[in-house]
Amino acid sequence: MTALTLTVDGGIARITLAQPEIRNAFSDTGIAEITAAFHKVGERADVRAVVLAAEGPAFCAGADLNWMRRMADYSRDENRVDAGLLAEMLRTIYECPKPTIARVQGDVYAGGMGLVACCDMAVAVDTAGFCLSEVKIGLIPATISPYVLRAMGARAAHRYFLTGERFSAQEAHRIGYVHEVVDVDGLDSVVDGWLKHLLSAGPAAVRACKRLVLDVAEREINEQLIATTVESIANIRASNEGREGVQAFLNKRKPSWLPG
Repeated sequence: MTALTLTVDGGIARITLAQPEIRNAFSDTGIAEITAAFHKVGERADVRAVVLAAEGPAFCAGADLNWMRRMADYSRDENRVDAGLLAEMLRTIYECPKPTIARVQGDVYAGGMGLVACCDMAVAVDTAGFCLSEVKIGLIPATISPYVLRAMGARAAHRYFLTGERFSAQEAHRIGYVHEVVDVDGLDSVVDGWLKHLLSAGPAAVRACKRLVLDVAEREINEQLIATTVESIANIRASNEGREGVQAFLNKRKPSWLPG
């Protein structure tokens, strides 16, 4: 049984976790499918944005129990290989060249927290619960930590990594882990609003802005970083899209990437 569905329509790719009977928990096969799906949409010229969604009452409950039972007998080397595949999935989502939106319709636990944190934007339904539960079973959220820390900050991570306590969607919003919290009827409205903004912007500029955040965030502001940002703006200004966007603005017309 496939772990997800993938559709593309009107420039929007929708990757939907489709195993509600196991709360969309992922296994090694699920990890491979998610990785392949994000590689695929990242390479498609007709895709302008990606929505990561899920079916059922939970968004993602982390690792599938049957997979965990198999892992319990793994050697250290086997665990390293297994964790490496999870890490590759997370990196693939985080570095996807297209903007990504997490549409969180239900609970997010353990490894599922990494999926949401890896997306550029996240909106959650107000009834969703969140939990970094690894310490409860003697583990740590190591592989997802680079992304979750960037999403919620170190101060919040000190609390929620260590306690493993469940927290609300409102708290997830307060600490910056999700951008918006809405009732279930407002979920798609927020997603559609973000997509409208993304589709109205220059496609190359959106990709470059995402790369800019990845390159600049958390780095020391030094001569090398400043030089990198100078090169980035020079490149985009001199590009065909950059020239077209500025000319359209100055001439009070729509840029070529928008319908007339």
